[in-house]
Amino acid sequence: MNVIVCIKHIIDPEMPPAKFKIDTAAKRVIPPEGIPLVVSPFDEQAVEAALTIKDKQDTRITAITMGQDSAKDAVKHVLSMGADEGIVLSDEAFGGSDTFSTAYVLAKAIEKIGEYDLILCGRQAADWDAGQVGSIIAENLGIPVVTLARRVEVIDGKLRVERVIPDGYEIVEVPLPAVVTVSSEIGQPRLPSGRGIIMAARKQVPVWSAQDIDCDPSAVGVGAARSELLELFIPSQDRKGEIVSGENAAEAAGSLALRLKEEKII
Repeated sequence: MNVIVCIKHIIDPEMPPAKFKIDTAAKRVIPPEGIPLVVSPFDEQAVEAALTIKDKQDTRITAITMGQDSAKDAVKHVLSMGADEGIVLSDEAFGGSDTFSTAYVLAKAIEKIGEYDLILCGRQAADWDAGQVGSIIAENLGIPVVTLARRVEVIDGKLRVERVIPDGYEIVEVPLPAVVTVSSEIGQPRLPSGRGIIMAARKQVPVWSAQDIDCDPSAVGVGAARSELLELFIPSQDRKGEIVSGENAAEAAGSLALRLKEEKII
């Protein structure tokens, strides 16, 4: 069983809000000093889904990510959790890629890997929350996709997925190969072991360029983007208050009720 897990290296969602800064002119988030990037939590849960399968049957897990050289840290973290191999996709041509281009690059890397039965992604990235990459990878590869999985099993050569829906869950069976996006309902991901950390530190993480995966330059980067970020800003947290008073409690309550009615709150 060959499983590929797509991961993303992001700014820590748990960092103090005061550390969050943006460049409004460049429309980008400024990485905070002194706070390392982390694997997107939803992607860690996708890794957990892969490791759960590995606990039950012979499985090889390969983690892939697109980013700068620092993305090796994300791969090392996943290796320390129990993945077998990791690959970083890095090229200046990838800069400014949107969701569609990112999915295209990941799909080309998966084609280069060649042998795969299952591709796992987080339900969405914990930074932009688009939740599109997994489905677009499946479209590019021409294979089935199941989203929002809370449980993933391989039974008799078929994939059995419990998929989260608004009022519970549904069970879906699809043939392999397939793509599954994993939701938070799958549970907490396991922590890296001491041995895993040591083994991951010794592991070499290859870096593939656009040329290595036979990537069409016109399909990536700013020029290929199908969406445009119009504005990036931190919402204002200014609050306004009004004190409603009266000669006594009953009069104050009546005045408050009238004021709420004027604002169409009641």
